[in-house]
Amino acid sequence: MTDFPFQIVGFDLDGTLLDTAYDIGHALNHALAHVGRPLVPLDEARRYIGGGSAQLLHNALTVSGGLDGIDFPALQERLLAFYADNIARHTALFPGGEAMLEALAARGVHLAIATNKREDLARRLFDELGLTSRFATIIGGDTLGPGRAKPAPDMLHEMVARCGGGRAAFVGDTTFDVGAARAANLPVVAVRFGFNDLPADELGADAVIDHFDELVPTLTRIALKK
Repeated sequence: MTDFPFQIVGFDLDGTLLDTAYDIGHALNHALAHVGRPLVPLDEARRYIGGGSAQLLHNALTVSGGLDGIDFPALQERLLAFYADNIARHTALFPGGEAMLEALAARGVHLAIATNKREDLARRLFDELGLTSRFATIIGGDTLGPGRAKPAPDMLHEMVARCGGGRAAFVGDTTFDVGAARAANLPVVAVRFGFNDLPADELGADAVIDHFDELVPTLTRIALKK
């Protein structure tokens, strides 16, 4: 099938393609416990996720007493080390994710990942879930160097280049994702089931979906409007 309007579809990872909230929440609580801070209920961890591990830890520390007296780099490394060792205990594709990826691949689409998660962690997670081979490229928040993660457009420009060019769209769940897509001049779909830092309908995406069953027809509809 070659009549699909996009040659490349990129995805954010946390809260978009994968529900990573419990594994990230356990890692966050491991770090918070180390400095005597209250633990975050796992069902609430998703509200801190979205801008990478530094943003995650900063947000949780801020609401539980601030950063005074905290060796932030050391605590972040403790969080990341625990997460790396427990990265796929609870994580899985959101409902409909596998069928959606297969549907896009059947249409000849290059699938890509652009995440603010560290690249080595993203690759480790996809390896453990058996998903790495599905993606033409995996770009992490540290792949291009400091200051180039989302919401800067650099990762999405690199995504398109690595996939050989062509018409591209992006799928995400936060202001970081929508901001990066807008800066890169790419159409963007937001998912309502993600770790939204604003209500999904207020993110400014071209469309919002409730389930991955909706993604292929939504991308087709967006292409007709552009």
